[in-house]
Amino acid sequence: MSCMHDHSCEDHNCSADWSLYKHIDLSKVSALNESIAGSVKSVFKAWEQRLDTSEGLLESNEDDPELLVFIPFTSDVKIKSISVVGGAGGASPSKMRAFINREGIDFSDAQNMQPVQEWELAENLQGLLEYQTRYSRFQSVGNLTLHFTDNFGADTTQIYYIGLRGEATQLRRDVVATIVYEVMPNPSDHKTKSDAGGGLSHVE
Repeated sequence: MSCMHDHSCEDHNCSADWSLYKHIDLSKVSALNESIAGSVKSVFKAWEQRLDTSEGLLESNEDDPELLVFIPFTSDVKIKSISVVGGAGGASPSKMRAFINREGIDFSDAQNMQPVQEWELAENLQGLLEYQTRYSRFQSVGNLTLHFTDNFGADTTQIYYIGLRGEATQLRRDVVATIVYEVMPNPSDHKTKSDAGGGLSHVE
C-alpha cells in the first residue's frame, strides 16, 4: 500500500524525532462541523498518546460526515507525512484533502478548490499508518487545512488523533527580525560629545 511506511513504527521510533506537535499553534486550531465546539484541540497530542481516548475526540454532527480542520503553526514547517486515527464501526474518515497557507476556508471553498494533495484513507485504529505527502509541495507551510469528506459508513465521523511529521524551518521570521534589527540604527552605538559630557554635539 503506497500510503504506508516501508517499515513498522514498532521497530523504529517514528515518534518524537520528526513530530510537529510542538509547533502547532493550538490556541488557534479550529474545525467546521464539529459537534462539540473546541473539541478539535483534543486530537493534537504527542505521538505516544495517539491511542489515548480519555482527552475526548473530534466528531462531526450527526448525519453529516464532513469535517474541515484548520491547523496553524508557530513557525513555517515542512510536512513529510500525516497520520489520522479515527473511530471504529465505520466512523473513521475515508478521504482526506489538504490545502496549505489558505485561511478562512469553508466547505464551499474546499469543495471548489484544488487541494495540494488528497488521499484515500484506511481505517487506522492503531495509529501505525502514515500518509506520505508530496514533500516538495509541503514546504514553507504556515497553516494547513485538512478536509475530511467522507467516512466508512457511520452517521458521524470520529477522529481521535492527527499527527504531523516533518521539520520546522524557523528561518523566515528569524531572518526578517535580524535584518530589521541590523537596518535600524542603535543610538547607543553613536554617542555624541554632549552625551558624554563634552560641549560638542557632532557624531564622532
